Amino acid sequence: MAQKPNIPKGTRDFSPVEMAKRNYIFDTIREVYALYGFQQIETPAMETLQTLMGKYGEEGDKLLFKILNSGDYLGKVDKEDFENPNLLKLAAKMCEKGLRYDLTVPFARYVVMHREELQMPFKRYQIQPVWRADRPQKGRYREFYQCDADIVGSDSLLNEVELMQIIDTVFDKLGIRVAIKINNRKILTGIAEIIGEADKIVDITVAIDKLDKIGLEGVNEELKKNGISQDAIDKLQPIIALSGTNEEKLNTIEGVLASSEIGMKGVQEVKTIFDYLKSCNLKNRFELDLTLARGLNYYTGAIFEVKALDVQIGSITGGGRYDNLTGIFGLPGLSGVGISFGADRIFDVLNALDLYPQKTTDTTKLLFVNFGDKETAYCMPLASQCRKEGISCEIFPDKAKIKKQMAYANAKRIAFVAMAGENEINENKVTLKNMETGEQMLVDSDKIANVINA
Repeated sequence: MAQKPNIPKGTRDFSPVEMAKRNYIFDTIREVYALYGFQQIETPAMETLQTLMGKYGEEGDKLLFKILNSGDYLGKVDKEDFENPNLLKLAAKMCEKGLRYDLTVPFARYVVMHREELQMPFKRYQIQPVWRADRPQKGRYREFYQCDADIVGSDSLLNEVELMQIIDTVFDKLGIRVAIKINNRKILTGIAEIIGEADKIVDITVAIDKLDKIGLEGVNEELKKNGISQDAIDKLQPIIALSGTNEEKLNTIEGVLASSEIGMKGVQEVKTIFDYLKSCNLKNRFELDLTLARGLNYYTGAIFEVKALDVQIGSITGGGRYDNLTGIFGLPGLSGVGISFGADRIFDVLNALDLYPQKTTDTTKLLFVNFGDKETAYCMPLASQCRKEGISCEIFPDKAKIKKQMAYANAKRIAFVAMAGENEINENKVTLKNMETGEQMLVDSDKIANVINA
């Protein structure tokens, strides 16, 4: 017996019903982005490793899917490379391209390449899959979609506020209750200065960012492993555990960071964003979370993360401000800020809470039963007219037993079935059956749409 085929771990197939649900998510996000004046672009699935490497930190680089060079991919590999194998060195010689890890770095590359064509500030959105060689687990996949929106060419904090409004609007439309968590990398840099470990900011933020996954003890263990002194770890504890209202936390951290210029700048930025948000009447709550670090190296200012309140799952949206990302590609001084909706996790949340509207999974509205060539010839123009009137319909392709055709209609959750035999054809009518109630009625052929839409 042939072995049953399978798919790689961390990837999924999606059925027609699942695709209808996913498109509901994509369409909702797309509509909200358009409301705020964002324009859509797309970039290739693969980028050069020169574009991708070094942009996500050491951990991110390890998770890049690399693509073997076409043809003789061993052509640049020397004998000594095999005798003393260094995986990174080998990969560099065998692979020139990789699958994109996110949409932000490709977007930065796009901006630099097309700078002369763009009107600044440039507001773009992008809905495409990304790939990460991560360990698959619930809510974490190797192939998944991101739904990004970015604004480049403006330093204004109004852009951060607008992105928070977009987040709030999207989740309000989807019916998901969320907490919008906000922090600032400048605050984290200031904290690193205050505890005497300014040169360890990356190690500190990467560790703190894992608080939800490995707990406080795990974070402290990782900090110690990365060379952070016990004295600095002790000073960090009350900051990580800080609680209270947004105002109380801001006032406390302002006092802690009083001697740090960059830390105080971060506090002021967060205060400004919060002051604007208070007047926006958001449906969902927003809060300062000093443990939020977003472990990507390119963030330099405000950072955001969104958690669902009614389902245990990782963050379902994230983002932040990056002041120097395009500088890596030869265009310094262009600031940007962006967010990314995790469509796959949102899909899981909506499934868990059963929040999809009924119309989301509606497919064919009307099925014409096939009784034979003559009857089909009669039904074909009727089906065409129904489609012109906005009713999705189909004709069963084979002259099969009526039981089989009705089973097909039930399996596809088709609302109405139209039957036309000799009597109906002679009277220019059809027998229309409501598949939910079982009711049948004789309907004029030009009134089918009226009855279905009633």
